[in-house]
Amino acid sequence: MAMAVKSLSFNRMLPNLITLLALSAGLTAIRYGLREEFERAVIAIFFAAVFDGIDGRIARMLRSTSKFGAELDSLSDVVSFGVAPALLIYMWTMSTAGSVGWAVCVIFALCMALRLARFNTMLGEPDLPSYAHNYFVGVPAPAAAFLGILPMVLSFEFAPGFFSSPVLVGAVMLLVAFLMVSRIPTFSMKRFRVPARWVVPLMVVVGLLAALLVTEPWATLGLIGVVYLGSIPFAASSFRRLKARADALGEDVVAKEATEEDDGVAEDRK
Repeated sequence: MAMAVKSLSFNRMLPNLITLLALSAGLTAIRYGLREEFERAVIAIFFAAVFDGIDGRIARMLRSTSKFGAELDSLSDVVSFGVAPALLIYMWTMSTAGSVGWAVCVIFALCMALRLARFNTMLGEPDLPSYAHNYFVGVPAPAAAFLGILPMVLSFEFAPGFFSSPVLVGAVMLLVAFLMVSRIPTFSMKRFRVPARWVVPLMVVVGLLAALLVTEPWATLGLIGVVYLGSIPFAASSFRRLKARADALGEDVVAKEATEEDDGVAEDRK
């Protein structure tokens, strides 16, 4: 039975094409891993994360979001941020741990699939409370992929003997797998507002990071990963504090207070 294909404008196709670029980058990372070109594999996953970060935004800008695009994006994320990092880590060091090493990599990929499945089931739920908009539930897929390969990134800059230890790498992957499927809040930059007095300093910091990424890419990426891991407890604490105030004071008060905090003028209202 022939399937009818409707004509589509380029605007409606563009986000899906970018998603396919992300998927291609993830598959290319696996190819580089098979050739033991692990630095290029990490760069390929980085490009997959960049494409994944812009496809949804472009879809919303062009008003071309669709259920097909959402499903394609999730499938791409499973491969690029779940399967590809797991295979890279296995080929890099976890293969020396035998069946245990393979099991750890499988758990990582499975948790990525579970996280994305949970995300898809939450799409139709009512809007989150206003205080929750600046947080993810668990570690998002691209960040989880980066944290999973963080020991590999650090090994490019420092002595590989310590960072390539299957015990350390396995512990990191299991920790990240848990963070993916957990309900621990993590910071989201989607609605983050920069106070006026911090705009110029932030631009300077971004410029400095760009320069460091060119001159010392692996050390810089490693530092970013460590800082992100360190931010998770602060995100959880901030979320609990806002939720407690929402329960005590009501949603409208906390929404106003969260906006004031974004502007850097929040006051203590206890």
